[in-house]
Amino acid sequence: MTPAARGFPAFPPARGAGSFARSWWGRAWVKALEDTALDEAQLRQGRRYARAGYVGAITASRGRLSAVVRDYEDDTSYHTAVLLEPLSGAEWDRFLRQVGAEVGHLAALLDGDVPPALVAAAADAGVRLLPEVGDLDPDCPCPGFELPCRHAAALAYQTAWLLDADPFVLLLLRGRDRDELLEPLRAPAREAAGDPAAAAFAAAPVPLPDPPPLPDGPPEVPSIPPAPGVEPQVLEMLALDAALRARELLADPDTPVLDEWADAVRFAATHPRARVPDRPGLDRAVAAWRAGGPAGLAVLAEPWTPDPAVLAHAREALAATWDEGEAPEALVRHNRWTAGPHQLRLDRDGRWHPYRDRAGTWWPAGPPHRDPASALLSVLP
Repeated sequence: MTPAARGFPAFPPARGAGSFARSWWGRAWVKALEDTALDEAQLRQGRRYARAGYVGAITASRGRLSAVVRDYEDDTSYHTAVLLEPLSGAEWDRFLRQVGAEVGHLAALLDGDVPPALVAAAADAGVRLLPEVGDLDPDCPCPGFELPCRHAAALAYQTAWLLDADPFVLLLLRGRDRDELLEPLRAPAREAAGDPAAAAFAAAPVPLPDPPPLPDGPPEVPSIPPAPGVEPQVLEMLALDAALRARELLADPDTPVLDEWADAVRFAATHPRARVPDRPGLDRAVAAWRAGGPAGLAVLAEPWTPDPAVLAHAREALAATWDEGEAPEALVRHNRWTAGPHQLRLDRDGRWHPYRDRAGTWWPAGPPHRDPASALLSVLP
């Protein structure tokens, strides 16, 4: 039986230059990619494309990852794939025996973890779960001859994020989806009469009830008594911040997931009295967040190329701001329009963020506007 494909929405642009994988199995995936590559330049571009959000929605199915990847240099999109050999039926039988031999293995998988002991036991049984050198086979129609090209590398790097969040993606690539994996493990449990745990595991999942409505207003944080080595005010601030962030995520499921850098910027912008470790560019990033939120932080760091029609409309709107012949000479590069000490930056939602030159550095100068002329007028003297 061919497992159903799973689709994953495109990742938003990511900030920072940290590792592409937090989990040990995600790092093993990245290592297999990088150890196979013959051109480090393609990997560097792939990392940049992955972080910039040039990879579209990803589809994972038996032995195949696919996505449309936009090329920054030639402004062309390519239907790119990365292939991984599925396990044979005999290999799956041996793997399932290893999973069923230890209760903790299955519990760990269901909890989003891949126990190293399970991978080692599977290897002893002749089943190689994680990819190694040469296992990831790129497939892209771009004119590049490198393996992998930057488009396949970007897709593979973003897949490491998927594996971090859900190891069942790896099992799907190897040939079986979650239900196909669990079904043969549930069958013995159905035969274990009188065992409540077995009966619970074998039973079909019960739909969860609708969540209760969100409370109005900010939550009340209980007072934390003083204790040696503990600053109650700091703990209260962290508890309040966590509650507010949780409420925001529950209220809007499309709230972007923040990486470590973006969350540090959000925290510093939300709690100006908090003692946040100083990092290069933090003050400017906080100003960008306060002006435009996540989109403001994204437009601070990452240039991108908008549709030419959008830029043409912006030029017309900006030209109409001045009398004929008085418009300043402007430089348009990617999503940035610069005239003297003023600059506008277009975010991916179609809003223009005003910037002002301060001692040779561009600083956010106010909230974004849908109309570029309004954004410019907001920073003109």
